[in-house]
Amino acid sequence: MGTPNRSRRDFAALEARRFRAARLFAKGESQAAVARMLGVTRVTAHHWYHAWKEKGRGALKAAGRAGRKPKLAAPQLRKVERALRAGPRVAGFSTDLWTLPRVAEVIEQLTQVRHHPGHVWRLLRGLNWSLQRPARRARERDERAIEQWKTRRWAQLKKTPDATTPGSSSKTKAASRSSPWSAGRGPRAAKRRS
Repeated sequence: MGTPNRSRRDFAALEARRFRAARLFAKGESQAAVARMLGVTRVTAHHWYHAWKEKGRGALKAAGRAGRKPKLAAPQLRKVERALRAGPRVAGFSTDLWTLPRVAEVIEQLTQVRHHPGHVWRLLRGLNWSLQRPARRARERDERAIEQWKTRRWAQLKKTPDATTPGSSSKTKAASRSSPWSAGRGPRAAKRRS
């Protein structure tokens, strides 16, 4: 259940590389030559050589899965997911909101396996669950009054420049006098260059 964006090691390819090293050692290649050919350090080739020399090719076989075995088996995870999909109220909680401590409690009730609430998030990601935060809104919120304010009062408060006259992109600066579009009247009006 690792992190999706973390790269996974190809254990079969790593084992095949060690077996190739064993074949090279059997042909009489030196540890340094094997290290160069397989792109590993000399120390790694040294370890492979001594393992192969003492116990044969079987000593270079893959050890199995890497890392700690998961506490929950696949059937237990399916059971947990069914309970989560049923909802927090069905699980005995007072609101319809799943929190990590609540999920940890449900996992422990269903499987007798205790998980720290901080670790529960990894399990949820493995089940393709994502973080959902409820929108925070006041209980007294009146949607109709808000909509009415937006359509009437906001339109009055909003200051839009008159579309018939050229303006400036700056709210505090008048239109540029050197611009041909700011064709003002009077002695200081912009003149076109010839």
